[in-house]
Amino acid sequence: MPADPNRFARDLFAPLPARYDLLAEVLSFGQNGRWRSAMVDRVLPAGGVILDVASGTAGVALQLAARGGTAGNAADGGQRRAANGAPGSAAGWGQPGARVVGVDLTEQMLRQGHRRVTAARRGDQVRLVVGRAEQLPFPDGCFDALTFTYLLRYVRDPQATLTELARVLKPGGTMASLEFCVPTGAVWHPAWWAYTRLALPAGGFLLGGREWFRVGRFLGPNISAHYRRYPVSWTVEAWRKAGFTDVGARVMSLGGGLVMWGTRAGA
Repeated sequence: MPADPNRFARDLFAPLPARYDLLAEVLSFGQNGRWRSAMVDRVLPAGGVILDVASGTAGVALQLAARGGTAGNAADGGQRRAANGAPGSAAGWGQPGARVVGVDLTEQMLRQGHRRVTAARRGDQVRLVVGRAEQLPFPDGCFDALTFTYLLRYVRDPQATLTELARVLKPGGTMASLEFCVPTGAVWHPAWWAYTRLALPAGGFLLGGREWFRVGRFLGPNISAHYRRYPVSWTVEAWRKAGFTDVGARVMSLGGGLVMWGTRAGA
C-alpha cells in the first residue's frame, strides 16, 4: 500500500483519460464492460438519485443514466445547474428518470467524463464532482442507490470507506460494486499471474505508451497484495459491519472480476 493512496491514485490515473475507456476494454478482453453491466443490473431500476463513486471518465454514470431514463434536452444543463438543490433531491434536475452524481478524486479523469456526458447529451441527468470516497461531500442518507468501481485498493482503510459510503445511502437503498479479483485453481491462477505480470504491462506499453506500462506493471501485484490482506470473505463481512444486509458476491470471468451488492439496513 502506498504511503498516500489518494495521491498515488491521482498520479497514476492523471495521464490516462484520453484513451482510458478504449484501453480498459482492450486490455481486459472486453470483460470490463460485462462486469460493469452486471454491477449496474444490481441497482436498476432505482428512482431518485444514484451516487457513482470512483466515477473516473463517467462510464458507469452514463450507463446508469442511459438505462434508467431518457436523455436531457440540454447537453450541459446538469453542469450549469449543479448548485441548485441538494444532491439527493429532485430540485435542479432537468428530466425525470435516473439521475446520477459521479465522484472522483482525479480532476483529469472527470474532465474527460464531462466531455463524454456532453457528447451523450446526458447533462440533465449526470453531474460530476471532485471528492474523496473516504470523506464524501454529501449529507447523511441523501442517495437512493450507490455504485463504486475499482475503489478499495486505493484507500487506506477499506472498512472505514465502506462505512462512509453507507452513511450517504438512504435506508433500504442498494449499493453495488465492481473490483478486480484473483482467480483460483491450478490452471487459471497461473494464467492470470502470467497475464498480469507479463502480457498486461507489455500490452499497455504497446497500446498506450509509458503511462499504461506503469499501470500494467502495477495492477497484478497490487491486486494480489490486496486480496492477501482483504480476501473476499473479509470484504463480505466488512459490508455487513458497515450496515448492509443481504450482501451478495459474484465472481466473474473465471475469477478476474468481483461484483458485490447489498441493501442499506434501517428501512
